[in-house]
Amino acid sequence: MYDVKGNLREVLSHLPQGVRLVAISKYHPNEYIESAYAEGQRTFGESHEQELRQKVETLPKDIRWHFIGHLQTNKVKYIAPYITMIETVDSLKLLKEIDKQAAKCERVIDVLLELHIAEEETKYGLTPDALRGLLADGEWRALNHVRICGLMMMASYVDDENQIRSEFRLAHSLFDEVKAQYFVDCDYFCERSWGMSHDYLLAVEEGSTMVRIGTTIFGPRVY
Repeated sequence: MYDVKGNLREVLSHLPQGVRLVAISKYHPNEYIESAYAEGQRTFGESHEQELRQKVETLPKDIRWHFIGHLQTNKVKYIAPYITMIETVDSLKLLKEIDKQAAKCERVIDVLLELHIAEEETKYGLTPDALRGLLADGEWRALNHVRICGLMMMASYVDDENQIRSEFRLAHSLFDEVKAQYFVDCDYFCERSWGMSHDYLLAVEEGSTMVRIGTTIFGPRVY
């Protein structure tokens, strides 16, 4: 078995106080998650509804599940009863659907708005202008069963540290702008979710409060 416990300890040793770990467990077996759980890890990230549902049914009930993949509106109803946070909200339509399904479950679901800053075409998310437009429109204010807790983004997968830093800094400046304009009195709007296995140390330096790490902890994915 991959040394999940040792890898988890190594990652946590690099995270300063105030930065939390979302252990990305998608495509990894339950025993790997159980190994991390035994070390005290409670927050895990998944990106496929069916895989997540199976894990929810068989793993400890106090795990906090984050949805970190592209989420189709027709899948929201399946995860709404138990998901802790949806990190990948990239449209008002999706935000409304989460609110609708959360209301049916008599819950409030925490979400992050996903930014598209990286240069790769495959990334989802809101451009900076689309983010500003969504918030300026104000329709989100009427949604009582979602709570916007911050921003999420993925930096470009490149070796150029300067480019990665500049993308993190843009995300941080957008967070500050949105916080000041819309959430200045909201303590819950505090999450900056950026940083993955290859760039989390840079992300921490550039203001991340939550890093999403899978491969470094669990090894190559088992598809």
